[in-house]
Amino acid sequence: MDFSISEKSRQLRDQVRAFMKEHVYPIEDEIFNFTHDPKNLWVVPPQIETLKQKAKAMGLWNLFLPHEYHEYSPGLTNLEYAPLSEEMGRVHWASEIFNCSAPDTGNMEVLARYGTPEQKKRWLEPLLNGEIRSSYLMTEPQVASSDATNVETSITRDGNEYVINGRKWWSSCVFDPRNKIYILMGKTDPKASRHIQQSVVLVPAGTPGFEILRPLRVMNDLHSPHGHGEVRLTNVRVPVENLLLGEGRGFEIAQGRLGPGRIHHCMRLIGAAQRALDIMCHRVESRVAFGKKLSDQSSIRQDIAKSRCEIQQARLLTLWAADRLDKEGNKSAKDAIAMIKVTVPLMCQTVADRAMQSHGGMGVCQDTPLPEIFSYARSIRLADGPDEVHMSQLGKLTIQQTLAG
Repeated sequence: MDFSISEKSRQLRDQVRAFMKEHVYPIEDEIFNFTHDPKNLWVVPPQIETLKQKAKAMGLWNLFLPHEYHEYSPGLTNLEYAPLSEEMGRVHWASEIFNCSAPDTGNMEVLARYGTPEQKKRWLEPLLNGEIRSSYLMTEPQVASSDATNVETSITRDGNEYVINGRKWWSSCVFDPRNKIYILMGKTDPKASRHIQQSVVLVPAGTPGFEILRPLRVMNDLHSPHGHGEVRLTNVRVPVENLLLGEGRGFEIAQGRLGPGRIHHCMRLIGAAQRALDIMCHRVESRVAFGKKLSDQSSIRQDIAKSRCEIQQARLLTLWAADRLDKEGNKSAKDAIAMIKVTVPLMCQTVADRAMQSHGGMGVCQDTPLPEIFSYARSIRLADGPDEVHMSQLGKLTIQQTLAG
């Protein structure tokens, strides 16, 4: 296995790193204060759009999009993209600057892979240009949505339209004023076999009958300006042309979307964990307690050593998963994706927790990005499938592979 960075990836990583140093880190506090000011609820900080244009002009744009869609992006493999995503992950909002943020990345891949020419023209092109945002609506409050076949939202054909009724939640980005399209999963045929009941349709923002009931806080943070909402759809009508791929293909689309989405989260989390460790190292070297620097304490050194080992282990596992994804595709690499989805968020949460502990009271307030890193890692242990589901599937697959081999 050779995970050395290609020259193309190295150059882009260095450019992203330099961009972050010059434009992103200096305004972190400014962006935090803006987004947490009640007067600015659901308002996009103006600096974001300015930086997007700078990044786009430099060619640091749509870096996530796989090489088969090179007409829209630099054409990187997942393995080549990993170091870039890690750099972006050091600041939780930075990926948007490069048009590489969730849920848009997954939604763009869905439209690029499954969309009709008309759907691509109307929705994919403005997403690729960073002109609009989007949401993916799958999770529902009434059912265990870790099993996507449980979704209850109905999609019923009525002439040349589909009529949608149901409730969704954890609908990320629905509050963003730039959001123009919702990609929704529901059931077109509840009587069909389990994995072909579901379909995916495109619901334009502003469609009558679409109602945002409330925002959902992530560990008491609204995540403004994007947010996560609970929504209700009552007799929402869309043209039949808004169906993606075909009736009964929804589960197939969802599985194709979630593989890359999971690995992108893991790439970003490695960057977040690395930054938490970097912040911890600076803190313990400068802080004195009981007559000596914290960095002289054996327990602190052990925490730092364990954190470095765990980050590198997670990094190598993620690079291996990216390589598998490139060479074998989503389905064949599902064991690798499950491994990183279980391992990386917990690793980042643990490293962030150690870094917070080393800061004392400062570690849990807004004076460092550590609480945001911790919260992000903790939430991803549930997003895109909880740990327990991935471990169950991985355990089952491991038994099958062992018995077959």
